[in-house]
Amino acid sequence: MQLFELNGKTAIVTGGGRGLGRGIALGLAQAGADIALISRTRQELVETAAEIEALGKKCLYQDMDIRDREALGQFVKQVAQEQGHIDVLVNGAGLNVRNTVLDTKEDDWDYVMDINLKSVLIASQTVIPYMQEQKSGKIINIASLTSELGFKGMAAYCASKGGVAQLTKAMAVELAEDGICVNAIGPGYFRTKMTERLFQNDDTTKWMLSRIPLGRTGDYQDLCGTAIFLASTASDYITGQTIYVDGGWLAS
Repeated sequence: MQLFELNGKTAIVTGGGRGLGRGIALGLAQAGADIALISRTRQELVETAAEIEALGKKCLYQDMDIRDREALGQFVKQVAQEQGHIDVLVNGAGLNVRNTVLDTKEDDWDYVMDINLKSVLIASQTVIPYMQEQKSGKIINIASLTSELGFKGMAAYCASKGGVAQLTKAMAVELAEDGICVNAIGPGYFRTKMTERLFQNDDTTKWMLSRIPLGRTGDYQDLCGTAIFLASTASDYITGQTIYVDGGWLAS
């Protein structure tokens, strides 16, 4: 079990105040990691940090726009100085603006791309130099079923998450010589604030369940094992992969 322990590790989680990012942050803390959270909403950060500290782990946090390179750089520098190292980066920030292809506004397209894809680049560019200096690190990007599948009304989201999967591969190949592994997790349907509207529609919920061989949608705890595995020494020879946590959707 020592292969999966994260004691003494420090993980930065973007989008860590709510949803799947929050769940992953809690899972990493349960495995022993100290956590640094980044999110837009301070109150959510305060609440998540309190949960992490209740587990006996240290938690730094900062509310910011993930696209703000200067603010991000200052916070990452603070984490590195206080912790002495940055071992894991989880790029969990994400959102969706639903619309048809024809009705998708350029501003909405750019916003989704900025948060879901560009932020992965910005956060990684900020953290990678610290990992290169220590010749080790794990980067975990959050992909999606839509990295593989197309859905109506989700053109921008599908394009952004397809980009995340491909960026993961490119980063993995480029950073391997620095001892940095880069992988992605592709969640299926999980109930979060972003997807809550879907679950309020009985027909949509029945359709989702009909596509999932395991017969249920995901809970954030279903992601924790995969995140811990990818953050730990147990995955030291795995890089450039997207692991889908979808209850069997893509296999059916």
